[in-house]
Amino acid sequence: MPKISLPDGSERQYDATTSGANIAASIGEGLARAAVAIRVDGDLWDLNREISDDAEVAIITRDSEEGIELLRHDAAHVLAEAVKELWPETQVTIGPAIDNGFYYDFARKEPFTDADLETIEKRMQEIVDRDEVIEREVWERDKAAEFFRGIGEEYKAEIIESIPSDEDLTLYRQGEFIDLCRGPHLPSTGKLGKAFKLTHVSGAYWRGDSNNEMLQRIYGTAWSNDKALRKYLHMLEEAEKRDHRRLGRVMDLFHFQEEAPGAVFWHPNGWAIYQSLISYMREKNTEADYQEVNTPEIMAKALWEKSGHNAAFGDNMFTTETVDGRVYAVKPMNCPGHIQVFNQGIKSYRDLPQRLGEFGKCHRYEPSGALHGMMRVRAFTQDDAHIFCTPEQISDESIAVCNLILSIYKDFGFDDVRIKFADRPEVRVGADEVWDQAERALLQALEASGFEYTHNPGEGAFYGPKLEFVLRDAIGRDWQCGTLQVDLNMPERLGATYIGEDGNKHVPVMLHRAILGSIERFMGILIEHHAGKLPLWLAPQQVKVLTITSDADDYANEIVAELRAAGLRADCDTRNEKISYKVREHSVAKVPALFAVGQREIENRTVAVRRLGSKKQQVMPLEAAIEALKTEVDSRR
Repeated sequence: MPKISLPDGSERQYDATTSGANIAASIGEGLARAAVAIRVDGDLWDLNREISDDAEVAIITRDSEEGIELLRHDAAHVLAEAVKELWPETQVTIGPAIDNGFYYDFARKEPFTDADLETIEKRMQEIVDRDEVIEREVWERDKAAEFFRGIGEEYKAEIIESIPSDEDLTLYRQGEFIDLCRGPHLPSTGKLGKAFKLTHVSGAYWRGDSNNEMLQRIYGTAWSNDKALRKYLHMLEEAEKRDHRRLGRVMDLFHFQEEAPGAVFWHPNGWAIYQSLISYMREKNTEADYQEVNTPEIMAKALWEKSGHNAAFGDNMFTTETVDGRVYAVKPMNCPGHIQVFNQGIKSYRDLPQRLGEFGKCHRYEPSGALHGMMRVRAFTQDDAHIFCTPEQISDESIAVCNLILSIYKDFGFDDVRIKFADRPEVRVGADEVWDQAERALLQALEASGFEYTHNPGEGAFYGPKLEFVLRDAIGRDWQCGTLQVDLNMPERLGATYIGEDGNKHVPVMLHRAILGSIERFMGILIEHHAGKLPLWLAPQQVKVLTITSDADDYANEIVAELRAAGLRADCDTRNEKISYKVREHSVAKVPALFAVGQREIENRTVAVRRLGSKKQQVMPLEAAIEALKTEVDSRR
């Protein structure tokens, strides 16, 4: 007679074993329809799994975050079942839920085509219509391995054989298809619904190892209803239009090439934006009392071993050995270099806080398959800063950093920012009591700031807990950019000390702070957020002066000179082309302000101003037009 405790504090007594489906039905028909799984004493269970003992139970509905993840996991299984029905010789491997969707990896000689995806999707819909019961089965490991090897599923057998021999495992059966899975799953395939879409195919190495066979990965997306699916697919279309790689070509900003994978070749226009970002951040740092430093890009590997980076991050570091046998590493981050600067000379508590900032060039090895334009690179510049302070100063400094970060994001047009608190990861340096102290200090500062936040368990840096600042862009995508980390480990490992008020040596607290993060990545996010229509103060070409007739060439050049004298980035187009052609061309290139000039403008010393995105033009006195643009740039917003 299990007693079930529900999240609202109520209790229900049952005369015999029960299930999540029965509990949901006893509460209401609507909940029974929406239920997809349950949480029993903190663990996710299948909706129909029997509950025989007293338990705390929560019903998981299809519209909840956990429910949507479950739908996506089931969509992956339905995808695998559809592929096996269509091409029985194909081997299945793994198929998890991921952000916004799911995928499944297949071993098949022939490549999947776009037409195949349509066929697979149609078969998936048929499987949903069949409403096949999904049943959980517990098997012995060796029996399961023998079964899968017997039906030709070598990859699945290999996975099973990697599990300890004394450990039972769960399989899930739907129709004729059976798969290894921890679960839980929906009660039946019909519960999945049809709010899913297969999107594309890519290659993927078996178990992520480039030494293994190449598999085919089919991606898809799944949602709780058709409206959510349509909204996501529309976002994908918008994202394609806004892709910074495409806009980078259109706006002539940068390129990549095979001789330097993951490194940007900046064109003049792109470099202008890059330098504007650096200048802006330098100004903000100066206002916030940061001192700019610069540290070497290559340092002895021994320093990185001492700091703990080599143990936690060594596989992602570029190293080189010189003729005298010394091993050096190209810096993947700036923190150890800043401690070396702090360590020069004796520091007193009166000298703290000391805030050191750097626009440091960093290099990290990313697998070739992970590189993605400026969003994932190997060579990047980080707007790093490190604050050396006393324990008593942590709260004030952390609050100041949070306020600075949020104000900067507003200047770039990001008003929807979320803060996440990330605590200790599994792989880390330092004793637990040190981590307790660091996490407590950061949480206290966060509470004192009054900012709302969520918990991101286990995602802290290897040396300390952190706050993550997540930007939501114009089409609803989230980008984790800024971070603030409390570090009580690395300063001690690298010998940083200050003389306290008691006359003794103390190890300073080190706050790691990045706002834009990677300048390259932030620039990619910025381009996509604004769809290339950057604010005037950031645009690489702020004004283009277009001549209507060749008689206006001298006046156009005079205007450009005055614009440049006012600090604006300007050029002119005096080609013998129709004005409509010039306007269209420079609008496509996202130039925010166009000045058209002809005989009438020469006589009246005016310009016909057209702003990007508008079909109207306004005739203004030249001086007034320049002053208006200058004021707009100075205001930044």
